[in-house]
Amino acid sequence: MKVLIVRLSAMGDVIHAMPAVAGLRAAIPDSVIDWAIEERWMPLLSSRPPAEAGGEMALSPEQPLVNAVHPVHMRRWRNSLLGRNTLHEIGMLRHHLRELQYEIAIDLQGAIRSALLAKASHARVRAGALQPRELPARWWYNVKAHTPARHVIVQACQTISAAVGRTIDPSVVAFPSSAHVEKWTNDLLQSFSAPFAIVNPGAGWGAKCWPVERYAALVKNLVDHGVGALVNAGPGEFQLAQAVCAGMGKLARVVECSLLELIALTRRAAIFVGGDTGPLHLASALGVPVVAIFGPTDPARNGPYGGRFIVLRSPESKRDHSRRSEPEAGLLNISVEQVSEAALNLLGVTV
Repeated sequence: MKVLIVRLSAMGDVIHAMPAVAGLRAAIPDSVIDWAIEERWMPLLSSRPPAEAGGEMALSPEQPLVNAVHPVHMRRWRNSLLGRNTLHEIGMLRHHLRELQYEIAIDLQGAIRSALLAKASHARVRAGALQPRELPARWWYNVKAHTPARHVIVQACQTISAAVGRTIDPSVVAFPSSAHVEKWTNDLLQSFSAPFAIVNPGAGWGAKCWPVERYAALVKNLVDHGVGALVNAGPGEFQLAQAVCAGMGKLARVVECSLLELIALTRRAAIFVGGDTGPLHLASALGVPVVAIFGPTDPARNGPYGGRFIVLRSPESKRDHSRRSEPEAGLLNISVEQVSEAALNLLGVTV
């Protein structure tokens, strides 16, 4: 069986698709499974350079889930959709996908662009959700999956099950590694004798962000109990992370790192604390204990799945994906004491 998975972005959504693909790999181990993804998220699937990741190969620690990764330059193409280079690159990608003769293409994004890419593969079976995120996407599916499950990970399993004609269950995901990144991680952690938490104060938009001063108080509580804190700074978040660490000494520091480095660092963490964002879902998928601080998004749909976790969400929070800059009102009902207690509980630290 030769299968193309299409899930282009974003970080958390790609990670939520991975347990279903791992389930397909476990159920049909001799299948060839490739993945089309935006180039910046390729490190979730492969530590190889893009040119090497795209060639079909045996599974390895550098590329443990899929046989080939096809980079899609969607962000760059949007800036010049009708430009000569864009049209040439799109044409080359279509030609390459057709050459590979996929039997099944599965769109786990549910967007028009991802459905069109699945169709461009010329796969005999083109599957997606009956009710995709962008409804017109289903025009290009000839298998429309009923996905009544609440959590998006199980929904992805239901879509893949419909595509391959057998039940697929979520399975443990293997993320890529590399010797170079492991050395970087070892060097970074040399001065950290204590167990450490990864704290992630940023999120996709302001309404999902617990206040910075509360993260700072949380980090102080952790340090007071002998737990170090590495505060992850995503793109444009250095000052935010720096404010969390201010005055905390050597047991709290800001970390700016690549996606591969974040994977390696998260593997070593004793706990992860943060809101609904990609690094939280990475920690959950890696089996790291998680304290998840949720506000306007629904943790039953896209919260931590499996493993040890505590989700904190106010009963007053309402599902709302409006890209507001200020923290959602219900999020402000979650106290520093609640988050600290949850984290120390998962760490087995007596308060």
